[in-house]
Amino acid sequence: MRVLIFGSGAIGSLIGAGLIEAGADVALLDRGEQFSALRARGLRLIDSRGRARQLAPVTAVREPREFGHADLVVLAVKAHQIRSALDLLETALAGDTNLLTMQNGIPWWYFQRHTGRYAGHVLRAVDDDGELTRRIDSRRIVGCIAYPAAELIEPGVVRHVEGDRFPIGELGGQPSPRCQAIGGLFERAGFKAPVLQDLRAEIWLKAWGNLAFNPVSAVTGMTMAEICRAPETRGLVIRMMTEAEDIARRLGVSLRLPLDKRLAGAERVGHHKTSMLQDREAGRSLEIGAILGAVIELGEMVDARTETLRAVFDLTRAVDPGRSLTEPGAGTTFV
Repeated sequence: MRVLIFGSGAIGSLIGAGLIEAGADVALLDRGEQFSALRARGLRLIDSRGRARQLAPVTAVREPREFGHADLVVLAVKAHQIRSALDLLETALAGDTNLLTMQNGIPWWYFQRHTGRYAGHVLRAVDDDGELTRRIDSRRIVGCIAYPAAELIEPGVVRHVEGDRFPIGELGGQPSPRCQAIGGLFERAGFKAPVLQDLRAEIWLKAWGNLAFNPVSAVTGMTMAEICRAPETRGLVIRMMTEAEDIARRLGVSLRLPLDKRLAGAERVGHHKTSMLQDREAGRSLEIGAILGAVIELGEMVDARTETLRAVFDLTRAVDPGRSLTEPGAGTTFV
């Protein structure tokens, strides 16, 4: 299978490394320092035990045309970077190419191929003018939830903190041959990629933790374990997750883990900086629209309480390095 990793940050590079070692024909697409490092030195992956392995050379590209036709495009850029990358993405999605999406939070396609009351609704927090919905054919999309924690230590060097699960599924819910093929490829790469029939429930389970821990970490500078162990932040996270659970329930989503187990899982990650805290420390715009803004928007739709979610959203926007460049929910440039 020919695979284009569209965005080779921590998670994209982690996936790319696994797929390369599994024998797939892989290209890593990125820009700037990451592209230069991959082209010059290859990809260095450090596992959770501190063991390093070097993949060199690797195929690094700045344009999809440099790789040619891909059977699968793994969309691994942040949710707020997709808009600026649409032209490149359309070039990559030629012919029968499939698109595997794995953004944090609630995806722009959440109500596409949906059978419920809100079928076809466009979430403005992640697709403010509907352009993603118009330009990306939902029939190409296979959804994926990225559970691993990883960090881009420096250009070309990724540390895998923990986790190996990438559940996938069709937007319409039914298993398909393409899901089986993608899941099998990920399994051969050393990941766990079960094919789900209720993809949206799993999206909510991951988002349930992200919507609390990411913004709280960005505001406080605390790691996952620190947030769980400090009474003040633990209480704040519980209030946020309680509001979000009610929103999910009103949308007909049942979360398969109780809140205390979700918190315990987050604490086990340890002293890991969330992706949003990493972005703030690096001076990058924060992925707040998909991770928290979309949940607040969903809360408005179902007439649920969102007071705590809104307060933390406002605080996070206040510390967002990109707030002077973009409006809430708007995109930032993929470079």
